[in-house]
Amino acid sequence: MTTEKSLPGLLTPEASLHRLADDLSARFAGVFARETVDRYVFESYTALARTARVTAHLPALTARFATERLTALAQAKGAVAREVPEVLFVCVQNAGRSQMAAGLLQLRGGDRVHVRSAGSQPAPAVDDAVVSAMAELGVDLGAEFPKPLNDDVVRAADVVVTMGCGDACPVYPGKRYLDWQVRDPAGLTVGEVRAIRDDIDARVRALLTELQPAPA
Repeated sequence: MTTEKSLPGLLTPEASLHRLADDLSARFAGVFARETVDRYVFESYTALARTARVTAHLPALTARFATERLTALAQAKGAVAREVPEVLFVCVQNAGRSQMAAGLLQLRGGDRVHVRSAGSQPAPAVDDAVVSAMAELGVDLGAEFPKPLNDDVVRAADVVVTMGCGDACPVYPGKRYLDWQVRDPAGLTVGEVRAIRDDIDARVRALLTELQPAPA
């Protein structure tokens, strides 16, 4: 990786990644070797850098993405307990449908479920109309970012919901796979996105009822 210059007193991106690897090595001590943590940190940075519009925030986004990937890998290995169902939403760009589904399931399910989302060909940013439509329900997607699909999050999931990504999502035995035929919100107005949002919301509520039936 090419070392970039930084302002006096600020860490270069490479130095920030090494510091992140230090922190994650301590967090996952006894679970992953330092070499594994280093690989996941730098791979995550490279994957996000391919589509990033603004590189200034890449180290912070890398911290979130690498932490999520390592947590998923630890869950898949059984090194971290899973106390609630894990649901993964996948679409092509992870800029619309899967982001809305993840935000809505988190809104409706709270701490009864853990949610992730990813894209087979992630876009540079979450769609503006999607952010606006979700904000109307009190769901802030402004800090979210499209994440590339990887085996770790699929292996960690109990339920994988695909939304227009075809055969891009790997299939593993013992998992529940759903395919939701939902219109792509890319390029649509906020009003058109609202209809898609409400469609996804109804599906999310039904899924949550299946995962966590209400107590009698």
